[in-house]
Amino acid sequence: MVVELIVNFAHKLEIKPLTRHYMSQEIRLLEPLALWNHFADLNAVPRPSKKEKRVIQFMVDFGRSLGLETLQDAVGNVVIKKPATPGMENRQTVILQSHLDMVHQKNADTDFDFDAQGIDMLIDGDWVKARGTTLGADNGLGVASIMALLSASEEIKHPALEALFTIDEETGMTGAIHLDGSLLSGTILLNLDTEDDDELCIGCAGGIDTNASFEYVPEQVDEHLQTYVLKISGLKGGHSGMDIDKGRANANKLMNRILYGTASQFGLRIASVDGGSLRNAIPRESTAIVALNPEKISDFEKYVADKWREFQFEFKRVEPDLKVTCEKTAAHFMFIPLDTHVKMVNAVYAVQNGVYRMSPEIPELVETSSSLARILAKDGKIVVQSLQRSSGESTKMDVAFTIRAAFENAGFKVEHGGSYPGWQLPADSAVLTLMSGLYREVFNTEPHIRACHAGLECGILGKHLPNTDMISFGPNIRHAHSPDECVQISSVKKFWSFLCTSLEEIPGF
Repeated sequence: MVVELIVNFAHKLEIKPLTRHYMSQEIRLLEPLALWNHFADLNAVPRPSKKEKRVIQFMVDFGRSLGLETLQDAVGNVVIKKPATPGMENRQTVILQSHLDMVHQKNADTDFDFDAQGIDMLIDGDWVKARGTTLGADNGLGVASIMALLSASEEIKHPALEALFTIDEETGMTGAIHLDGSLLSGTILLNLDTEDDDELCIGCAGGIDTNASFEYVPEQVDEHLQTYVLKISGLKGGHSGMDIDKGRANANKLMNRILYGTASQFGLRIASVDGGSLRNAIPRESTAIVALNPEKISDFEKYVADKWREFQFEFKRVEPDLKVTCEKTAAHFMFIPLDTHVKMVNAVYAVQNGVYRMSPEIPELVETSSSLARILAKDGKIVVQSLQRSSGESTKMDVAFTIRAAFENAGFKVEHGGSYPGWQLPADSAVLTLMSGLYREVFNTEPHIRACHAGLECGILGKHLPNTDMISFGPNIRHAHSPDECVQISSVKKFWSFLCTSLEEIPGF
C-alpha cells in the first residue's frame, strides 16, 4: 500500500518511476520508522536548488494534510506550525529549521535525470547511500526529522513548534536572505544541518562567489592538427567547506597544470574546457578538447603520461582512483584564440585554491578558503566560478579580491555575488548551556562544541530573528556534495533521541 501511494504521488508530480530496489521496504523499515519513511517520501521528489516548485508544494500539502497552520512567504519558504503537546504550553516556542534543496552530483557513468527522478537509495551495512548520485541527506535528514515531529502523536512531548523549511540554501541562501521573519515568533532555533552527531555547532563561515567571464570569437585552425580529448576523473570531490582541508585534488587545477605551457611546447590549441559542476562542490572531473601538430604526438602523449604519474605521486594517499586519459578523436572543432587561451590558463594557474588561512583562535578550524569550482570555455565564452568562505569578513574579502585580481589582470570581467555572513553563538547562550548539559546527561560524555567551515543559514536567519537563540546539530553524514554521500543509520537513531529529549526539556518563558 505504501509503495502504491508513492508511485501515485510520483505520477502526480510527473516524476519518473523509481527503481525496484528503492521501492523495496528496506529503507522504510529502518528505525525510527517515521523519520525514514518521511525521508523516502522526500527523496521521491526532485528538489534541485532554484527548481524547488515541486518540493515546496509537497511540503505545503504535507502541512495541510495534518490540519496544521501552513504558510508560505513570497520567495517560497514554508512555515508549518504545531501547537504544544498538553502540559507544554508554557514552554518557549521552538523553530525547527532545515532547507529543502539538495546538491545534485552524479558519477559520469550514471544515467540519471535529477530534474525528473527520485533518488535511488540502498543500504550498505550501517549506512544509507544512493546509487551513483548524491543522497540528499544534506539536508533531507533534517527535513525528514521535522516532518516526523509534525506528524507525531502526543507521545513525543514538545513545546509549540514552528517548522521553517527554507529554499535555495545550496546556491546562494536566497531563501534565508529573503525570509519573511514576521511569520515566526520562536525564541529558540534548532538548525538541523550539521554532519557529526557528537558536535554542537556554534558558528559557521560566511561566503561569497567570485565569477569571471570573457568573450572571444572562435577560430579555425590547421585541419591537419591531431585532436585529443583530455579527461581527469576518479577524484573524490566533496563539500568545498567541510572537505577543503582534506588535501583532495581539484580537477580544474589539475587540468590547468596539464595545459600550462603546452602552447609553446607543443603548439597546442584549446577548443574547450569543461570542469566541475556546482559552486559548492570540489570539482571531481574535467574534460578538455585540444589539438596539436602531428609531429608532436609522441612527445605530447609522453608529457600527459608523465603528468598523470606526477599527480598520482602527489595524491596517492587521498586520491587513489585519480585517472588521466588522452584519446584521439577525428571530430572537428572551433578553437579559442591563442592569446585568450594563454591568458585563461595563466589566470587559472594564479588563483588561490584550498585553505587560505587557518583560524588563529580555534585549533584545526579553517578560517578562510577558496574553491575553484567551475570552468566552462566553449562557443565564444569562458566562465570561471569560485566560492570563498571565511569566518572573518575581512579575510573573506581578502581572498575574494585575490581571485578577482588574477582574472582582471587577464582582461576578464569579474563579479562578486551571493555574499552571506558568518555566524557565532554568544558565549552566554542559554540554548548552548541547555543542549550541552543534556548531551552529557543522555550520552555520558562531553559534546564537541565547535564552529564549522561550511555555510549555515543561522547568520542570515539571525538578522530576521534577532531575539532568537540558535544552535545547530545533526547525524553523521559523510561525503556530502558528492556521489559518495551517505548517512549512518545508527547515528540517525542517536540524533533523533537527542532531538526529542531536547524538545521535552525546553524551558519556560
